Amino acid sequence: MRTLRLALAQTNSTVGDLDGNAAAVVEWTARAKRAGAHMVAFGEMMLTGYPVEDLVFRESFVRASRQRVERLASELAEAGLGGIVVVVGYLDADGPARMDADADPGVGPRDALAVLHSGRVVTRYFKHHLPNYGVFDEDRYFVSGDTLEVVRVGGVDVAVTVCEDIWQPGGPFAVARQAGVGLVVNINASPFERDKDDTRLSLVKRRAAEANATVAYVNVIGGQDELVFDGDTMIVKADGELVLRGPRFTEELLLADLTFDDAGDVPEVTDAAMAVRHTEISGGSLPLRRNLITPVKTEPLSDLAEVWGALTLGLRDYVDKNGFASVLFGLSGGIDSAVVAALAVDALGPDRVHAVSNPSQYSSQHSRDDAADLAQRTGLHYLVEPIQTIVDAYLSQLSLSGVAVENLQARVRGVIWMALSNQHGHLVLAAGNKSEYAVGYSTLYGDAVGGYAPIKDVPKTLVFELAKWRNAEAKRRGEVAPIPDNIITKPPSAELRPDQVDTDSLPPYEVLDAILAGYVDGDAGRDDLVAAGHDPAIVDRILRLVDIAEYKRRQSAPGTKVTGKSFGRDRRLPITNRFREGDSRA
Repeated sequence: MRTLRLALAQTNSTVGDLDGNAAAVVEWTARAKRAGAHMVAFGEMMLTGYPVEDLVFRESFVRASRQRVERLASELAEAGLGGIVVVVGYLDADGPARMDADADPGVGPRDALAVLHSGRVVTRYFKHHLPNYGVFDEDRYFVSGDTLEVVRVGGVDVAVTVCEDIWQPGGPFAVARQAGVGLVVNINASPFERDKDDTRLSLVKRRAAEANATVAYVNVIGGQDELVFDGDTMIVKADGELVLRGPRFTEELLLADLTFDDAGDVPEVTDAAMAVRHTEISGGSLPLRRNLITPVKTEPLSDLAEVWGALTLGLRDYVDKNGFASVLFGLSGGIDSAVVAALAVDALGPDRVHAVSNPSQYSSQHSRDDAADLAQRTGLHYLVEPIQTIVDAYLSQLSLSGVAVENLQARVRGVIWMALSNQHGHLVLAAGNKSEYAVGYSTLYGDAVGGYAPIKDVPKTLVFELAKWRNAEAKRRGEVAPIPDNIITKPPSAELRPDQVDTDSLPPYEVLDAILAGYVDGDAGRDDLVAAGHDPAIVDRILRLVDIAEYKRRQSAPGTKVTGKSFGRDRRLPITNRFREGDSRA
């Protein structure tokens, strides 16, 4: 029997920061060595960050990645870490970076991992299954690998795979079974969405059974534009036993002692979906362990806690990785800006958060008081800049009425926010939610302005749930609840005309969000929605609003993805489009 001490490094990388990411690999490998690990695995494209998108087509970037992984192997040896086996993801290529009609379909850019040991790259594996759905475009970028790499470490045969390889049956995991490996290491950049943790665990169990081997699943954490990677690293045995499970949204080195039978002669694999290549890294017996590690088994987060964790991490990394010192947004006294305020303070601390109240003649006193109360509760920087005199100046020059006057107020606010951003370097946050973006209930160049939209993928009903959860969490910790109860209980309103409430223009949000979940997230048609019990007249009105607002959404800021289908990378529809659900001409 052999006992392999495996370390899984759940770390946060930055796209394009090859030196910074390599330094992190060295640092976390040193921690793994101090913990007595024989092998440490990092996430998918740890060295380059993920996703690199069209950087794949730059020969200079591909070359830099290939060179950096070679240097990393040397740096690990120079740091006295050459004896530990390191598995790390990076970008490789065995052909031209730009694929075109004349390119050889068997070569090109590769989503790769390298196995490093004794100062060199001992083998490379190219991802076999390339996802091309949802937020993924990997058929656009990569060529699929066709060889499973198996490395023998101290008498244990270990197969290495990348992300999507575990999501599809067959392929590397079926071949790993034929190869008789004891362990499959799967490195990931798997983005967060609600309830995905339950899906992952059952998935890893299925692949462990398919491979008849222990499976180590390591995932990165961190925010990258719209995506957030949440960790949830785990190890599952062939019989489905959960050995280890890591935390969500935090960097962590996770360790487990895994016991295997001695690997025998290399079996012959025939008629498999992939070829198999074996590499012996270290022979002989692994050092005996007197004190075995008790692996971590982190308890799952509640649904709302994990959504809050994703939104907080996504905002923090967008701000920090893009070099912004602070954020600014309009604090109206409404629920959306209140939740954005609480998120920003949790993500960045109150000293980096600036909020502006811009009351007009239609702003209620209770909204002004609620905004001031929230600012006092959270400790953020708070400024009041009334807009009515500016609005009146516009109206003295322009003859406007109705919606044009409502939108003018929003645009004056946007001008003020952007002016303060230019003056002080703040990143402006847009406070719109998914329900409003869906139906176009926002003003271009007004309340929609901003460089990032933290709750862009959060339906309005979920905004209210998050506000209640965050207040309850504060009370559980013995802290002051950040959001005044009045903000949560009062009817939502844009306050752009007298006595305005959102239900003047929209159905109740629980009705609206149910229709949007079917149409936007589920791609349901008009007849499907009516069959599900929704009022036909409301369905027709909402679908029309969604369709004609596409041009607005195309101009909106990026925001953290938390649902199954977000606006942006996930949902791509033509702006110019005459097809309408229920149109008899279709």
